[in-house]
Amino acid sequence: MRKSGMLLPIASLPSKYGIGSFSKEAYDFVDMLKDAGQSLWQILPLGPTGYGDSPYQSFSTFAGNPYFIDLDELVKEGLLSEEECNSYNWGDNNEYVDYEKVYLSRFKILNRAYKQSEIKEDRRFNAYCDKNRWWLDDYALYMAIKDYFDGNSWIEWDNDIKLREEDAMCKYKEKLCDEVIFYKYLQYLFSNQWNRLKSYANRNGISIVGDIPIYVSMDSADTWSNPALFQLDRNCNPISVAGCPPDSFSKTGQLWGNPLYYWNYHRDTDYEWWIKRIEYSFKLYDTVRIDHFRGFDEYYSIPFGDLTAENGTWEKGPGIELFRYINKKLGNVNIIAEDLGFLTESVKQLLDDTGYPGMKILQFAFDSREESDYLPHNYNRNCVVYTGTHDNSTVCGWYRDLNKNDKNMSISYMNNKYTKNNAIHWDFICLGMRSISDTCIIPVQDYLGLGDEARINIPSTLGNNWTWRMNKNSFSKKVVKKIYMLTKIYGRM
Repeated sequence: MRKSGMLLPIASLPSKYGIGSFSKEAYDFVDMLKDAGQSLWQILPLGPTGYGDSPYQSFSTFAGNPYFIDLDELVKEGLLSEEECNSYNWGDNNEYVDYEKVYLSRFKILNRAYKQSEIKEDRRFNAYCDKNRWWLDDYALYMAIKDYFDGNSWIEWDNDIKLREEDAMCKYKEKLCDEVIFYKYLQYLFSNQWNRLKSYANRNGISIVGDIPIYVSMDSADTWSNPALFQLDRNCNPISVAGCPPDSFSKTGQLWGNPLYYWNYHRDTDYEWWIKRIEYSFKLYDTVRIDHFRGFDEYYSIPFGDLTAENGTWEKGPGIELFRYINKKLGNVNIIAEDLGFLTESVKQLLDDTGYPGMKILQFAFDSREESDYLPHNYNRNCVVYTGTHDNSTVCGWYRDLNKNDKNMSISYMNNKYTKNNAIHWDFICLGMRSISDTCIIPVQDYLGLGDEARINIPSTLGNNWTWRMNKNSFSKKVVKKIYMLTKIYGRM
């Protein structure tokens, strides 16, 4: 069935308190999607963010980001007052996330709500904690200890707790008991509010497309509590880390620094951790996009301690075996494979064997020097077409910087010599919408015709990423009506 939707991170929603959340504005966005004839809302990973504010470097693959908790809901519940919420500095730019201000304010105000909640006696809270004990206990303890050690990652903690010695675990559980419950409370709030928002979206015909990174962060409860899953030495220090090799975009490659999986252990345990991860993801989302899918075929291994990715080597991943185990345990699940970049024949074969749709990016299509798999006439139905992703420029920003030959090629391909540059985004949107792809997802910035001031992320850079927020009144009735009309014309209702 042909369908379409929009890509917008939760953090990029408008809100009163510095960053997008599960507030009224999120429900308004769902209403707009429905009015525009859309059926999908794609978001970025929901996990708590760490250094660099990237949702792809989270303190937990299972936990949710406390930044997204709606403070107005806590006001309605009598746990906070509007005056308290407004007394903090959330920043003065409605189109920018000031993470320093959010960090310094959000946990303080949430701690006020916690102290007012008497949550320890709440039956539903205790039931939630019991149900999620298998990941929540380690996560909450990890965050409490992390705070105790001034925010440092577990690899810098005292050796006894770094290596989870029994006496040390007991000591910190007792010493930080209240802090642990606070972090569990935040997850309880997150879960309740996200489930309500997702249910509202589903009732209105909107499915949620979630996103999970292939790797977890070194600074995470996952790595600290399950070191056997990763390529770590006996002192739990990394042996090799993840990244990408040098290419035309990066002369020294990309050094991500994530711990690599010890795939032999995963095989020996019938991929139990991965099955739990995927199963849990489908409690949060209707469809799951897996980032860096090619890493399941071959992954790039960089010696720990290297300052660049130049000395890495390609190593064999689990291949189709992992997905056979997933299918055996969970049945056929709705997964989108992020298969961008240089693809070997073995990666293409893995994608074919899974049957998952891959991704097509229109910004990658127009290279006048060669034929591209990203040109729409080369698509098959089983793919998802985008104008761009969170890692790309906006269409308007990209097109402005496109060289003359590639720009002429795009004009010839679309048979359109008359569109002015400030409206070129509609041509590319229509190109994706009318393609044969079963699914078309357009970043919100492209529907709004925004330039690079609205770019989400520039890969391999730190600073000023993940900060863009949508203005509250961005989608006029005229624009929504136009999106609805195009969706209907191209058979994606």
